[in-house]
Amino acid sequence: MANESQEENENITRLEVDGKQVVIVGTAHVSRESAELAESVIRREQPDTVCVELCASRHQSIRNTDQWRQMDIVKVVREKKAFLLLANMMLAAFQRRIGQKLGVRPGEEMIRALDAAEAAGARVCLADRDITVTLSRTWRSTSFWNKIKLFFQLLMSMGGIDDIDEKTIEEMKKEDILQSLLSELEKSHPSIRRILIDERDRYLAHRIRHAPGEKIVAVVGAGHVPGIGRYIFQDIDPAPLETVPPGGKALKAFKWVLPLVIVLLIVAGFFFGGLQAGKSMVFWWVAANGVFAGLGAALALGHPATIFSAVIAAPLTSLNPMIAAGWVAGLVEAGLRKPKVADLEDLSTDILSVRGFWRNKVTRVLLVVVFANLGSMVGTFVALPLMVRFIGV
Repeated sequence: MANESQEENENITRLEVDGKQVVIVGTAHVSRESAELAESVIRREQPDTVCVELCASRHQSIRNTDQWRQMDIVKVVREKKAFLLLANMMLAAFQRRIGQKLGVRPGEEMIRALDAAEAAGARVCLADRDITVTLSRTWRSTSFWNKIKLFFQLLMSMGGIDDIDEKTIEEMKKEDILQSLLSELEKSHPSIRRILIDERDRYLAHRIRHAPGEKIVAVVGAGHVPGIGRYIFQDIDPAPLETVPPGGKALKAFKWVLPLVIVLLIVAGFFFGGLQAGKSMVFWWVAANGVFAGLGAALALGHPATIFSAVIAAPLTSLNPMIAAGWVAGLVEAGLRKPKVADLEDLSTDILSVRGFWRNKVTRVLLVVVFANLGSMVGTFVALPLMVRFIGV
C-alpha cells in the first residue's frame, strides 16, 4: 500500500511506504531558508530516524573541520588516490566558496538536521553513497579526453565563482552540487547524469525506505526528491551501486598492448631502418615522454628534483602499466617538500583559491601526480607518430 501527498510547502513531500510515514524535505544546499526548514520539520515531526544526504566521509568533513591534519599524503599517492582526493577537495572548495558568497556554511541544512535529530532523540541514517564511489564510477565511465575535461572543469571552477550572478545561483539551488559543477560535461556525456543523479536517487530511496522506525524524515537536495519518489516503492539492490566496476577488458588489454607495440616499433626500426633509425626512435620516445611529464611537474610547481624524476621516470613507466610517472614524481615531491603541520592546518583555507592549491605543499603533491601523469600520456601519443616515420628509412 502506498500513497503520496504534497503539503502546502512545496519542499515537503509525505509518503507511506511499508506502513512507515516518510517525510521528505527537499533542500537547497546553499540556502539558509532550507536549513531552517529542515530543522523545523524534524522538531515538529519528532521522527524515529532522520536520513540525511551525506555519506560517512562527507559527514566527517562537516563535523570535523580539522580532519585534514590527519592526512598521510605519501599513503594517498601510494594507494593511487591522488586524483580522487584532489577532486574531492575541489568540490569541497567549490561549495564553500558558494556558501561564502551567500553567507551560508557549506552543508548547513545537514548540520541543522543532525543537531535537530540529536535534540529529538532520533537515530541518524547517513543515506548517501560514498563520494569516493561516486567519483570513481564517474571517472571509470568517461573517455580519456573527457577525463581531462573533467579535471580542468573542476580546476577552473576554482576561479570562476566570483563571476557567478544571482540568476545562476538561484538555478544552482535547485540542483545537486556535483551536477551543477559538471553540468557542461554532463551535456556531452549522459552517463554522468546517470551516475551523479539517477544512481544516487535509487541509493537514497533504498536507504530511506529501510531506515529503522515508523516515522522517517529525510533531508535531501531538492533535485533528488522526484527520483526518490519514483524509486522508493521499488525493491532495489544497493550492492551494484556501492561497487566500483573494474576497468573494461579492452582498456586493460590496451594498457598492456600499447607498451608491446612501442617495443616492437623500436625493434622494427632497428631491423628495417638500421642502427641510426632505431636510435632516433628511442630518442623521440624518451624525449617526448620525458619532456611532457617534466612540463607537467613544472606546471604543478614541483621541486627541480621532482621535475627531473618525472623526466627520467616517464619513458620507463609508460612501458609498465603497473606504475606511472606521476606516482614517482609525487613521492619525490612529498619527500623533498614534506608537508608540515602548518600546511595541514592551512589546507581548509588554501583550497579556496587557485593560488592556494599551488602554494600548499599537500595539494601541490597531488597536482604533481596528476599533471605529470597527464604529461606522460600526452608524450606517449606525441612520440608514436614521430617514431613510425623512421621505419623503413
